[in-house]
Amino acid sequence: MLSVTRIAVLHEDLCQPKNCQNECHNFCPPVRNGIEVITWLKNNKPLISEELCIGCGICIHKCPFDAIAIINLPDDRDKEIVHRYGQNDFRLFGIPKPQQGKVVGLLGANGTGKTTAVSLLSGDLTPNLGDWENDGEATKVIEYFAGTELQNHFKAIQSGEMKVVVKPQYVDQIPKIFEGTLRNLLENIGTKSEVEKIAKEMRLTSLDTILSKLSGGELQKGAIAATLLKEADLYLIDEPSSYLDIEQRLLVSKLIKKMGKEKKVIIVEHDLAILDFIAEELNILYGKENAYGMVAKTLATRNGINSYLEGHLKEENIRIRDNKIKFLEHPPRSSWKNQVLTMWPKMKKEYSNFSLEVDEGEILQGQVLGVVGKNATGKTTFVKMIAGVENPDEGEVDMKTVVAYKPQYIEAVEGSIVGDVLRSVKGFDEQFFSSEIERPMSLTTLMDREMSSLSGGELQRVAIAECLLKEAELYLLDEPSAYLDANQRMIAARTIRRVMEHKGCSALVVDHDVYFIDYISDGIILFEGESGKTGNMFGPYKMRKGMNEFLKRVGVTFRRDKNTHRPRINNPESRLDRLQKEKGEYYYPD
Repeated sequence: MLSVTRIAVLHEDLCQPKNCQNECHNFCPPVRNGIEVITWLKNNKPLISEELCIGCGICIHKCPFDAIAIINLPDDRDKEIVHRYGQNDFRLFGIPKPQQGKVVGLLGANGTGKTTAVSLLSGDLTPNLGDWENDGEATKVIEYFAGTELQNHFKAIQSGEMKVVVKPQYVDQIPKIFEGTLRNLLENIGTKSEVEKIAKEMRLTSLDTILSKLSGGELQKGAIAATLLKEADLYLIDEPSSYLDIEQRLLVSKLIKKMGKEKKVIIVEHDLAILDFIAEELNILYGKENAYGMVAKTLATRNGINSYLEGHLKEENIRIRDNKIKFLEHPPRSSWKNQVLTMWPKMKKEYSNFSLEVDEGEILQGQVLGVVGKNATGKTTFVKMIAGVENPDEGEVDMKTVVAYKPQYIEAVEGSIVGDVLRSVKGFDEQFFSSEIERPMSLTTLMDREMSSLSGGELQRVAIAECLLKEAELYLLDEPSAYLDANQRMIAARTIRRVMEHKGCSALVVDHDVYFIDYISDGIILFEGESGKTGNMFGPYKMRKGMNEFLKRVGVTFRRDKNTHRPRINNPESRLDRLQKEKGEYYYPD
């Protein structure tokens, strides 16, 4: 078993040995003294010895492509590696413990090992305990975890006594694996009566639709239904809220929570309101993206999320973020003296199977309006009409206001470089970009990357940055939290908010994450209707009224955490839930 105090990571996708002067090697003090800290692989990329590295960090700063990370571990305790992918590659310290009759949440930044932990617990990957040159051996793993619950877990995995079901993260891959309808998929798992029951519980409306034709939301619900239909001892559910609106998120959360009372469930989730509602305990994973991850001690969910927002794990004496994430104790200002920025008239838009009606409305200078509602009720269509991307069938958008638009679905232009895309924005201001966008949103390491090589979360951050860099009076952002982890969502919300204040501009922000909407919004625009058939827009409302109207339709109440003031979902039919519903205070009580 290998113990380390310093780790060296080479991001191979960033390393470009043909385009550099081997600065990492040439400027390394031990190398210049004849010590082979850095040697060369066959592909001319460096191999860094962690045992010989002195941790000076010169190679980090000299590398022109930010391809190297040298990290001293956050504390002086010996840390044991559970799994390591290579000598200068990602490694995971610790592993979460499934618990009978509980839902355990995993919370952490992208690239800190959540998916690796899921693979290890499912048996898809055997822990190599740091010996990356050899495949993991079950007998060594069982011996290492002797006397712990994890020993029994890995024993049961090895013997085949434990049945594990995994709900995958990327549900858009399902149609590539299974052909046929959603009903065909589910009836391969359960009986017809079981399928009808789960379809009713999850409000699946597309059972007889070919999987490749399903929306992301229906695919997600189908994947969760397939997972719940399977009989297993351990359920590993990776990002169940992706593609779902708030109402759908709560619906699936209740079903997963119910199952968790009898089974072992581990859930990876970035929507903090949903994670808080569904999990009894959680493990925070912290570290450096794509370099290392550490699994913190198990905490009660409330304490864990509060620690995450504080950026400090008291139990570990570790700071995982420089700044706290703060929520307002009371609703944002409800009286505005600012002038009207722009107005829109009553509008109608008709498609072959969908119709949208929009009330007239206005947005004030400096105001940020959150746009909420069920999927497929016209939010994106409304934003497109304001942006001038689509024209209404009735009503006319006479938009004299300069608009910047970030669409819901982002396409990367093949061959384009991130830095070139951002710096080509008209009126690009390097100082503003560096201080207000690049540093807060951690874009520096992406600047030399091709757009087509970015992950969904990285592409989203670049798209938000590109939108905010444009010279405009009104910014339209459609689902900016999609693909972002919990920390990135709060940073994106704070960045959008700060840029609006800095520029004195306004924004319409469509999103399904309650924390994101609560953090960023001054008021609310509400969409209702029958998904995929009709949509009606109401508002803008003041924040409290808008959220009350929205949550009343969803049938859920929120309270404020007494320490962080973050929104928390009340348990259905709890005393507080009933009391707030009687008073009509769904958002949170005074």
